Amino acid sequence: MIEHVASDGSSGEKSKAPSPGGRRGRRVRMTGKERREQLLDIGRTLFAEKGFEGTSVEEIAAKAGVSKPVVYEHFGGKEGLYAVVVDREMRKLLEMVTNGLTAGHPRELLEQAAFALLDYIESYTDGFRILVRDSPVAQSTGTFASLISDIATQVEDILGLEFKARGFDPKLAPLYAQALVGMVALTGQWWLDARKPKKAEVAAHLVNLAWHGLDGMEQKPRLIGHRKS
Repeated sequence: MIEHVASDGSSGEKSKAPSPGGRRGRRVRMTGKERREQLLDIGRTLFAEKGFEGTSVEEIAAKAGVSKPVVYEHFGGKEGLYAVVVDREMRKLLEMVTNGLTAGHPRELLEQAAFALLDYIESYTDGFRILVRDSPVAQSTGTFASLISDIATQVEDILGLEFKARGFDPKLAPLYAQALVGMVALTGQWWLDARKPKKAEVAAHLVNLAWHGLDGMEQKPRLIGHRKS
C-alpha cells in the first residue's frame, strides 16, 4: 500500500539543530509510514479497551497529537483503521497456529494448537480482545469465526488421515476439526480474563478432553434419546 504523507507535515524531515543563541529548532516530525504505525498502535489499544463504537476519531487523533484529517488521510476514517488493525491481528494469530503445528504425533499436534492460541492470548491480549468482538465492518479476512474456520482447515487433513487409518469416514474430518478448534477458541475466550489455571494446565485439560474423546469414538455414533432427527 502506498504510504501517504500526513497533513501534519510528516515528510520525514528532521528537526533543525538549536541555534547558538539557545533557540530551540523544530521538533522531529514523523514520516508518513511512522505516523501510520503510530495511529495503528493507538487505535489497537483504544479498540481493545473501548470497542469500535466507544472509540472516536477525535480521541485517536488527540492521543497521536494530530488533527482529525490526518487520521482520515491515512485510513479514510475509523472503519478503515479498524479494518487494518483486525486484519493484522488475524494474520498474526493464523501465522502462530500454522507455524506451531510441526509435530508428527496427533496428540502433540493438539497440544501445539492449544498452546499456539493460548500463547497469542497471553502475548497479544489487546489483539485477541478485538478479534472476539463482533466486527462492525467488513475485513478482507472476515470475522473471528472465519479465522477459526481457517485454523480448522490446517488440521483437517491431519484428522482425515487418522480417520482413514482407524476405519472412520474421512469425510467427517472437517466437522471434527471445527469442533476441536472451536473448543480451544472458546476456552481461550474464558481464559482471557480468568488466567487460572496456568497456561500449560489449561492446554493439558483441553488435550485430555479432545484426545480421549477421539480415542473412544464410535465408528457409527448413535443417539440415546427419543429424538432421532
